[in-house]
Amino acid sequence: MDYSQKGVPWLPKDRPRVLVCPRLRPVPALLRGLLQILTNRVPHPLVLSWKASKPGRPVSGFGKDIEHYSYTVTRTVLRITIIGLNYAPEPSGNAPYTTSLAEGLSAAGHSVQVITGYPHYPEWAVRPGYSGWAKDETVNGVRVKRLRHYVPRHPTTVSRLHMELSFGLRLMFTKWHRPDVVLTVSPALFSSALAILRVRLWPKRPAVGIWIQDLYSRGVSETGTGGRSATELASSVESKILNAVDGVAAIHERFKRHIVSSLGVPEKRVQVIRNWTHLPSAPALDVVEVRKKLGWASEDIIVLHAGNMGKKQGLENVIEAARVAGSRGSSVRFVLMGDGNQRQQLEDQARGLPRICFVDPLPDNDFQLALAAADVLLVNELPGVKEMAVPSKLTSYFNAGVPVIAATDEGSVTAFEIESSGGGIRVDPADPAALVEAAEFLSGEAALRAQLSENALRYRHETLAESTAVAHYDEFITSLALSRGR
Repeated sequence: MDYSQKGVPWLPKDRPRVLVCPRLRPVPALLRGLLQILTNRVPHPLVLSWKASKPGRPVSGFGKDIEHYSYTVTRTVLRITIIGLNYAPEPSGNAPYTTSLAEGLSAAGHSVQVITGYPHYPEWAVRPGYSGWAKDETVNGVRVKRLRHYVPRHPTTVSRLHMELSFGLRLMFTKWHRPDVVLTVSPALFSSALAILRVRLWPKRPAVGIWIQDLYSRGVSETGTGGRSATELASSVESKILNAVDGVAAIHERFKRHIVSSLGVPEKRVQVIRNWTHLPSAPALDVVEVRKKLGWASEDIIVLHAGNMGKKQGLENVIEAARVAGSRGSSVRFVLMGDGNQRQQLEDQARGLPRICFVDPLPDNDFQLALAAADVLLVNELPGVKEMAVPSKLTSYFNAGVPVIAATDEGSVTAFEIESSGGGIRVDPADPAALVEAAEFLSGEAALRAQLSENALRYRHETLAESTAVAHYDEFITSLALSRGR
């Protein structure tokens, strides 16, 4: 922390939270007020003045008839280490959020270091140009240390665990440059656990927090991986890890509810900070030209799913919907854009179906143009997936200002987001006919489409603003530092 002093030579810069004079005892009330000011992010320097009634007695109030001492409190500057398996240039999943947060905290004046893995997602293969055992680079002003780790070509539960542990073991033996605060990102939970273990073994340890993007225990339960015993084991492990940190940042209120009620983390240690739209406002576009470039006919009703193609997306439902659309002679055409461990299998299932196509991941600007040129944007989830994750694609969808169809269970986190935003409609998952009918219905309702688009954009600007989210994380990280006396 950086404190400037004004005419008070004994202000202890090396002990920024202890405001004392050699002849005065500490001032508890003033100290509490100062801490409150700091944790509420005072956006400008604040001058505090007070008097001492007698030497050796606590300061009791303010006055103007005797000598005053003045202090100027300046921004809190911290050394922050962010640890996560995914970072730019990965285009989807956690990486865009971790990247935006690191760059936002750096822009706010903090010293930020990121320790991450080699880029491999969603292709599940290390990208060209990343070789060797480790790599140091600077990305948009942020110091990034990359550590080589195992990457499964065809990820399973066991191989994902292998990947997380291989990254975690690398974390145990690399330099962290003595941070004030360590923030780990989950996923990956098990590499986060090893990072947290290392922090707790430090003699004068920094504060440590964890940023929860997915709930592992809910994922095991909702995807049916391993049955009841596996769910109980996952809950127990996740509970121990989350209870070992100084603070938890959850991306949704529903996550917080589960973390507190089911995982036993004290409510005061859990803070909800929403994910944000990490893309700039959608660019101006010539829809006809963009659709022509992408091979989309003007008469087609384009339903675009953008992002990861994994198990929890349940995209077999979209393949069946394309089959239904073809059999009915519907104008609905489904586009699956992105990559993932299920893509090859999905392409095999879709072979010979004219109402579906696949598009490789696109660069940011082209990605935004594709979203804006579609008629409908699609979120599709496996039946039973309710609490394990908030689809990161929703923030990009709302930014595009295009109506959304969510094929998801009633009462799921995704359904809650669609209802809260007013930016789309919900249909049941694993009901391909309902998906086709919803797309056809929206195509014929111009006024409804316009209203849904307007709602989505409003939600993006009012609820999903990046500057607001980064400011909240700044407050959260600063409060962790203060809790450890940093």
